[in-house]
Formats: sequence, structure tokens, C-alpha cells
Amino acid sequence: MDKNNLKKHISGQFNVELEGVLNQVLVMGGLVEQQLADAITAIHEQNMDLARQIVVNDHKVNALEVQIDEECTRIIAKRQPAASDLRLVLAIIKTITDLERIGDVAKRIGMMLLDNANKKQPPLVSMENMGRRTVKMLHEALDAFARMDVEAAIEVHKEDDKVDREYESIIRELMTFMMEDPRSIPHVLNVLWCARSLERVGDRVQHICEYIIYFVKGKDVRHTSDEDIHNMLDR
Repeated sequence: MDKNNLKKHISGQFNVELEGVLNQVLVMGGLVEQQLADAITAIHEQNMDLARQIVVNDHKVNALEVQIDEECTRIIAKRQPAASDLRLVLAIIKTITDLERIGDVAKRIGMMLLDNANKKQPPLVSMENMGRRTVKMLHEALDAFARMDVEAAIEVHKEDDKVDREYESIIRELMTFMMEDPRSIPHVLNVLWCARSLERVGDRVQHICEYIIYFVKGKDVRHTSDEDIHNMLDR
């Protein structure tokens, strides 16, 4: 769905207001994407300066969430949107919540790296592939959101299966470390937390894809398998 198709879903009287909010969402999404990408780089390179920058920049993500949320509340109160207009506002509110939480993951990874900076513990396993996959998913989900492209959203939604498989592989590796050397358990738990957080990012990106489908098709596909989503949309 291109921008012209998006406009067909929006009542003319507050088209400009909603487009302004959509642009703010994309700005927030771009910032969160950069934060997440930097967090992956910081883990891989043990880059404490980058970790510190991630922590400092988190307030920008939070400020954008508050700003967009307030604007959506104002639109609901002033315009009393209905049908697809209301679905769009709700999709925006839900999307910025997930974006803020992805930003929180990046911040916590940065804080964990800084807390353990003096221990000089190298990564037990590489999470770079899984991390980069989540960044790519987020980028493509934001692109689908910008165009309200259902087909693109469905394709991104499927990608989470690959993230889950990589997460399971990392868990198996970490279990081996703990069994072979119990002294590694504190370090393993930190790595395990990072891996779990990145896996959860994949889930949150899926949520954004589901909000796109909800807006365009008017169907709630949360907690629905990819196959069932296809079946629902083909009806």
C-alpha cells in the first residue's frame, strides 16, 4: 500500500494532523533502530563509549513516545475519529509503546556492558547474527508501516521464526558453558539476559506488523500463526 492508498483510509478533515503524527512515529522508529544497531555493535566489540552513548540517548526515545502519545490523545478528544481513522490512531499508540520498549532493551544492554566493564569478560557466544536480524526486521517493519503495506508486514512477521531458532541455538551453547564450568554461571546469566531481550525484540517487531494488518484490514491477528493470518486475510 503506497501513500495514496494510505490517504484513502484517512478522513480529509484531519489528514494533515495524522500524517504529522505518522512522520513522528517514523522519526522515533529510526532512532530506536539506531539504538538497537549500536547495542549489537557495543556487545560485539565491547565498546564502552558506544554503550554510554546508547544510555544517554534513551531519553530522546522516551520524549518522542510522550509527545506522540499526547498528540494522539488530543486527536481522539478533538476529532473523535471512527472506523479506519480510529484504527490508525490506535495502531500508532500501540506501535510507539513497542518501539519504546525496544529502546529500553538497547539501553539495558548498554548499562549491563558498563556495569561489567571492569571484569573484562569476552562474550561467551556471538549474538551478532541474531541481533542484526532483529535490526533488519525492525527496519523492514518500519518501512511497511510507512507505506501501510500488509504483504510486507506479513513477510516481516514470518522472520521471527529465524530469530527464535538462533535464540534456541544460543541457549544450548550457554547451557554447555554452565555445565562445563559452574564458575561461568554469573557471566552466562548476563549473556542469557541479552539473548532473551533480543529474542523479545523480534516479538515486538511482530506486534508492529500486526498493527499494520489491523489498520488496513480491520482484523486483529494478535496471537495468530502466520498460516492462520493468511487464512484470515484470504476470506
